[in-house]
Amino acid sequence: MAFAVGSITKNMVAAMLLQLAEEGKLSLEDPISKWLPPYPHVEGTITIRQLLSHTSGLFMFWENQKIWDDLIKYREKQFSPEEVLGYLKAPHFAPGKGYHYSNTNYLLAAMIITRARGSTLSTEFRKRFWEPLGLTSARLALEEPYPENLAHVWGDNYEKDGSYRDITFLPRVSHDSITYGSAGVFMTAGDLATWTHALFHGKVINQQSLAKMQTFAGGAAYGLGLERFRRLTTGGMKAYGHGGGNIGTMAYMIYLPDHDVSIAVMVNHFGGDSASRMVRDIGKITVFHLKPLALFLSIWNVELWMSIAWLLFGVGAGIVGIRKKKPLVPILIGTLMIASGVISMVKGLELHVVLFPMGALLGALGLYLFIRRIQMPPPNPT
Repeated sequence: MAFAVGSITKNMVAAMLLQLAEEGKLSLEDPISKWLPPYPHVEGTITIRQLLSHTSGLFMFWENQKIWDDLIKYREKQFSPEEVLGYLKAPHFAPGKGYHYSNTNYLLAAMIITRARGSTLSTEFRKRFWEPLGLTSARLALEEPYPENLAHVWGDNYEKDGSYRDITFLPRVSHDSITYGSAGVFMTAGDLATWTHALFHGKVINQQSLAKMQTFAGGAAYGLGLERFRRLTTGGMKAYGHGGGNIGTMAYMIYLPDHDVSIAVMVNHFGGDSASRMVRDIGKITVFHLKPLALFLSIWNVELWMSIAWLLFGVGAGIVGIRKKKPLVPILIGTLMIASGVISMVKGLELHVVLFPMGALLGALGLYLFIRRIQMPPPNPT
């Protein structure tokens, strides 16, 4: 069945711009003013590269509550890109001076593609990607008919009224037109896995362009339309790809470069961690099947072993406290240390994310005990 891939569409838009750069049709260093007219709150000196890497500083239109209100009010209205840009506010920072994930970047990127090619985005997708790769299920919302084999989705349709119903075939034109360029592609999991493998094997863009896509500047986890996933998110394995969410769906495209494996996960549920857990579990099962030893080596990461050490130190603190017959403080410390280790390992959180709040709790406890001690009257010498 076909699912909306949400923001994974950004990966495809980025790949198309890189392909156009390979053909000399444009340059990643082109200012957007070369291709687009001026718009309020959009700096013309922003480059195409800055759009793709979310370093333009542009305001994210979803951060304006009015666009949500209008999406609900006018369900069957097709918003033009220019209308969506009308919801922008002042940018977060000057171009190139930071990172801020913003769908606005990919709305403008899609607009540049249509200007550069004198064509529609769906036509270019089909000619350049869907047909050469045999992705027969792929569709771009509104410019093409929705797939007939849609996976059903449930939710409140953004109305926040506590309802939970089948919303698969309710009007969604406003949503899908607002997200033009940043979402909108539908396909099956099989075709998404095929796309992922083709991208990382030079069948979409060449190796030089793929290297640019995998340039994660300044330690950021986002390149050009591509994410670098945390090792704990993928069970310790190096992984590249993109995630996406849409009306009632979540999706992941994942490539494991150390094992040459591509994974696609789609879930007809928005929110929660079910999709990411599937990615982690499928990855581990696949790697174990291919290279059993590699799975053992993949879990050898500092965060995991620090979690284990923290847990063991906690147990040790508790034992020391009991043996010294002054168990309260060591047992409290030990309990918090054990909890930190367990939470970090089970939930896949980086250890420092757990330790900072735990450390604050320990600090507050220590301060309380110190104040109590200095406030206690001195012992009677008699």
